[in-house]
Amino acid sequence: MGAPREIHAVAAGQLEARPGLDALVGGGGLSPDRRRAFALRLDRYWPDLEAAVAELHPDPQVADGLLARLVRAAATAYAERPADLHELDQHRLLTPDWLQQPGMFGYACYADRFAGDLRGVAERLDHLEELGVTYLHLMPLLAPREGDNDGGYAVRDYRAVRDDLGTTEDLRDLATTLRGRGISLVVDLVLNHVAREHEWAARARAGEAAYRDYFHVFPDRDLPDAYERTLPEVFPDFAPGSFTWDDELAGWVWTTFNEWQWDLNWANPAVLAELAEVILWLANLGVEVLRLDAIAFLWKRMGTSCQNQPEVHAITQALHALTRMAAPAVAFKAEAIVGPRDLVQYLGTGRHAGRVSDLAYHNSLMVQIWSMLATGNTILARQAFHALPPTPGTGTWVTYVRCHDDIGWAIDDSDAHAAGVTGPGHRHFLADWYAGTFPGSWAEGLVFQANAETGDRRISGTAASLAGHEEARILLAHAIAAGWGGIPVIWSGDELAQPNNPGWADEAGHADDNRWAHRPRLDWGLASARDDRSTLAGRVFSGLAHLARVRAGLPQLHASADTIVLPDTDDGVLAVVRRHASGPMVGLYNVSAERRPFHLHRLRAEGLAAPYDALSGQVLEAGGDGVLWLPAYAAWWVVDR
Repeated sequence: MGAPREIHAVAAGQLEARPGLDALVGGGGLSPDRRRAFALRLDRYWPDLEAAVAELHPDPQVADGLLARLVRAAATAYAERPADLHELDQHRLLTPDWLQQPGMFGYACYADRFAGDLRGVAERLDHLEELGVTYLHLMPLLAPREGDNDGGYAVRDYRAVRDDLGTTEDLRDLATTLRGRGISLVVDLVLNHVAREHEWAARARAGEAAYRDYFHVFPDRDLPDAYERTLPEVFPDFAPGSFTWDDELAGWVWTTFNEWQWDLNWANPAVLAELAEVILWLANLGVEVLRLDAIAFLWKRMGTSCQNQPEVHAITQALHALTRMAAPAVAFKAEAIVGPRDLVQYLGTGRHAGRVSDLAYHNSLMVQIWSMLATGNTILARQAFHALPPTPGTGTWVTYVRCHDDIGWAIDDSDAHAAGVTGPGHRHFLADWYAGTFPGSWAEGLVFQANAETGDRRISGTAASLAGHEEARILLAHAIAAGWGGIPVIWSGDELAQPNNPGWADEAGHADDNRWAHRPRLDWGLASARDDRSTLAGRVFSGLAHLARVRAGLPQLHASADTIVLPDTDDGVLAVVRRHASGPMVGLYNVSAERRPFHLHRLRAEGLAAPYDALSGQVLEAGGDGVLWLPAYAAWWVVDR
């Protein structure tokens, strides 16, 4: 390719050309060591960047122009990066598996609902430290449109913070404070769309052709109708269809989620360049993990669902390579809530292995946890986990019991058939159970987005409300997530067993979205008594903090270890083996309300000569028949004594 000489020379390994890097960053000021460090990173990641851009833009002229802009952006961000973040980069380069360490333990919240604003979050960090948090995900905090904004996911300005939360300097200060206390800051970056009020959309409506091409705009319904033949509806209740007519634009604009969220045209190289520059700006504020929102939807292709297209992974590879050049301390998390067999691609497979996102949500694990608790049975879960392809060694799951969103019952039909049930039948059962309408259900969930044609219904609810306010079920669910590997993340309020917020509809803009029932403001009255084990809140908080402490001391929970579900266990027992160089670990989980058996010889067969439950601190001993009995809703993390 014909990239500019100074870029191509360095990328080709000609380090004697490194003084030319000053031209890339707009002048001098970089020490020889700093120039050489950037040159080495450019050498390392140029092939990844070049290959990804070529996949997206086969025209060499287009690709060369984009490559030049991207590398100049990386060099500029590198030159402007604060000294303390350069030091963090060096630390991360020396510990490339930092996200995979068993000491990683996450928490997610809205900053305002947790502590008012960004400064308030900094003042409440003792709560998180006592819980064992090392990874803090603050939900959308970049400036959204006014009024309804999908919980902050309709961004009006990528380079500003919500007025009520503070300023970009407050965000920088919080990131610095967190880093000093060993907590990595995670921030959402919405990639698929912007608010109708975003500058790019405003300029498109004003008639600027360059910005009109930032979006998918059609003069009539011919192409939108053709696309919609294969497009699923995300919000059929309140945002049907995937296109919206805009009078000022004089066209139909693609709006996957809401009429005021305009999908970006990622086939336009300018869009990739714009978002790359936003990523580097956030990196230099001290953000350590970027949650790439709605990433599955980025590429549009006629005749498909326009999800999980191959180009999505090329886009991520390009952004990943660029970020590694300028700020290698920054990691990507793919927000891809997709079918079980599509999940692993977001951690990198095939030619994209090790080159895309560092983290991905294990949505299937969440769904199966709730399925097991509702049925008291593990047959379907064992089948679903067995069917998942192997996880790339460099990638790490984010595991969770629930998140800010509703729960969609992503049960694969073939897994259901293999387990002796039907996919639709089981999905309907789970919706009934967690809505509390199935006989014997203890759940208190709310139906969200019912589909009259398919009968599918999603469910809202806090962990406590979905678990019937039963301590054992709450802790079991989190123990499964924490014992799987990856980074377990607790949603705000669940550490105190907060119930659904009965006044969820009373706040402005929330009445049509019952997901706000499970996004309560943190109850600081409960939190102040989190050490009181006479209360459910105190017992759950101490139980989750105990999971974090024990987890941090178990090298078997390093995320690179293989996770294998044992077959042929009692139907109420999930047995998960983690094989690590330090020794094996077997997670044993009784998902039923009755005690269940597990044979001691199976632990010995996994190499556990003296089985010991790390959670209870007890040596496991069987009777003369060699059978161990797990109490109802028990969780054991079994290692060698």
